[in-house]
Amino acid sequence: MTSFMTADAQKSVLHSPTCRLCRPNETRQLQDDNNDDDAMISRIIKYPSRPSKPLTHTMTFFKKAAILSTLCSSSVAFTTLGMSKQSATSLKSAVVDFSKYEGLGNDFILVDDRDKDAPSLSPEQSEKLCNRNFGIGGDGVIFALKPPSDDYDFSMRIYNSDGSEPEMCGNGIRCFAQFLKDLGADAESYQVNTLAGRIIPVMNDDGTITVDMGEPILKAADVPTTLAANFEDDISVVEQDLECNGKNWKVSAVSMGNPHCIIFVDDLENDIDFESDGPALESCEAFPAKTNVEFVQVMSDTHLKMKVWERGAGPTLACGTGTCALVIAAIQAGKIPSGNKVRVTLPGGDLFIEWNKDTDNKVFMTGPATYTFSGKAALK
Repeated sequence: MTSFMTADAQKSVLHSPTCRLCRPNETRQLQDDNNDDDAMISRIIKYPSRPSKPLTHTMTFFKKAAILSTLCSSSVAFTTLGMSKQSATSLKSAVVDFSKYEGLGNDFILVDDRDKDAPSLSPEQSEKLCNRNFGIGGDGVIFALKPPSDDYDFSMRIYNSDGSEPEMCGNGIRCFAQFLKDLGADAESYQVNTLAGRIIPVMNDDGTITVDMGEPILKAADVPTTLAANFEDDISVVEQDLECNGKNWKVSAVSMGNPHCIIFVDDLENDIDFESDGPALESCEAFPAKTNVEFVQVMSDTHLKMKVWERGAGPTLACGTGTCALVIAAIQAGKIPSGNKVRVTLPGGDLFIEWNKDTDNKVFMTGPATYTFSGKAALK
């Protein structure tokens, strides 16, 4: 075993009279016990698999903590500090292996469930893991699952940070694809089954990922929204009047497998009360399944800037499906011309969106997905 602390460091941790955690009586006890306990610690570090006797007889909490830090990942840390082997096994079983990824700051916990048909964690467990103070922290938990048939490579399910389940997530699908590649399921593209249908991420040579997001859903009832269609196609909601949170809004409604309410403003910083308007619009009765909310400022014909209030997650640094939806809404509302690749600036960075309106009607999103770290987390 490799010790994580040098001998001098161990000694300073064990015997530092200036440690703010050590009360004077504990420091004296440490000094009194130097010879016996130091010899025992040396034996444990040198022969971790066969400690000579239990360590709980006279050893102080601080010495136990120092040994635990030194032994860290060894099961001996549990047995030598007074825990039974059965307790150590129980603790070990109540954990989940995970990897953490982010797409423009929209961060996710990824779980490898490729041998399963359904997520191994419940919505409640996922919500706790997403807690940034008491869990890993994240905007959602994504599960890599078995495909439903040979027509797909994998299935993806996701639980939001509040435990709700969205149909799809644009940044999440990029993180999902990078996760698969890092697991060794390397491919140029993946056929992924989601609750929003088939999604196809393509791995680019420059490290970005382009996702075929499919066709947008524009029919009001299918978004879903109760707002009346008012566009020339007789099905779409484009800058329709809506009263919410004591204000009158012009809203567009688009679904990318999940609902989006898009609002164009002149100034993102001054024209909205983000923390108040966002949740009010998310839960507005005009959107019976609730909705993601995007506030958008037009910077040029090929550049949009946005803030997003995500359904079930609140304010996030990026939203992939939202960027797709707002580009479609901007083209329908005549804010920008069609046929261009559009740069969308989010709080976490830029995504690039193309809508092939006049050909196959599909939407393509390009952006990064970055591995952060892996580990084991306790299930509470």
